[in-house]
Formats: sequence, C-alpha cells, structure tokens
Amino acid sequence: MPATAASAITQPSAAHDSKPSRAAEKGCKWEKFSDAKLGLDAWVQRCDFGNRKIDFIAVGKSLAQRYSDGGGKPDPVIDVLELKPGEAPEAGLRRLFAERTDKKLAAQCVLAPVHDKLLKIPAAVKRYTFVPNAAYAKTLKAKEVPGDMPDPACGDWGDMPDGFQYWEAQPQGGVAKVLFVRYGQDTPLFDEATLKLR
Repeated sequence: MPATAASAITQPSAAHDSKPSRAAEKGCKWEKFSDAKLGLDAWVQRCDFGNRKIDFIAVGKSLAQRYSDGGGKPDPVIDVLELKPGEAPEAGLRRLFAERTDKKLAAQCVLAPVHDKLLKIPAAVKRYTFVPNAAYAKTLKAKEVPGDMPDPACGDWGDMPDGFQYWEAQPQGGVAKVLFVRYGQDTPLFDEATLKLR
C-alpha cells in the first residue's frame, strides 16, 4: 500500500543518523518514515503476510498502522502533541493528560517516570505514565476482584492493565512537542527506541 502524499517512506541512507534497534519480524522489512507536517521520523516495518499487509501512514497528528484486510480506519500508534511556548515537557504532559481525561479522575492521578528494564530508553529521552496517587491506589486495591481485568485506573491516557503505553519527552533540540506512544501487548512494528521529533 502506498504512503500518502503527506508522508514519505524512504530507504536507509547516510542522511539518517539511526538504524533500527532490532531485527524485522518475519515477512517484514524496516523502512524510514519521515513526515515534516507531523514532525516525526521513525523506523517502521512494512509487512506482507500473504493475506494481510501492514504499513504505516500519517493520519492527522498521528502515525497510524494500516491493515490491508482491516476494512476500517488505520490505528493511531503514536500521537505528536504540541507544547505551549515556554512550557516544560513535564508541565505539558500534565496539561495534555488533564485535557483528555475526566476532571475527577485526572485529579487522582500523578505523573510517574517509566522504568522498564525490557525497553531501551535512549539517552536524553524521558518516558512517563500517569498512575493513581496513594489514596486512589488504596481505594482501587480495596475494590479489586481477583481474576478480573480492571478498567484503566487513570483512563485512556494513563497506565494500562492489559497493555503498555507511555508519554515521551525529547528535551534535546528544543522541539516543543511530546509523544504519546501506544506500545501494545507485543513488540510493535515501529521502533520505539529510535523515534525522533523534529
């Protein structure tokens, strides 16, 4: 499936200062995604599994994963969100989270750094999530039902019980943007270790 006119998939060249951090999945190959309007460079995989093909396109302010057999809209996997002039990344993350979350719920959740030993966090990159504050965590623990999958404690933009997603700030370069990355349950077909805002 071709990329949209707004985005460009390019082959690796000397102009790109990164390479994928892992091997491509069987049936897939790495390609460099660059979209000036979106303001994101990323390594993504184009996959051909016979009856299903997968690629990536820019949709609005998101990098989205598209399926040839999906019949629906592409799934946003990475959102590129603007900071306000002079806004520190952490303050911006709190504002963006609050704008997208029920007010009462947002008031009970706090910004927390992501410390995942399985994921390589590049130097100068900071990853965060939103988790329940101490009082809210205690309330949730008291209501916990063994064996039941709980709802996301901090809504759709916070920590997830059945998958992984996070906010990313790249303080280097003075780019006034942050990312919201929907990693998922399995290793994604994009390379989270080499995302670059511009």
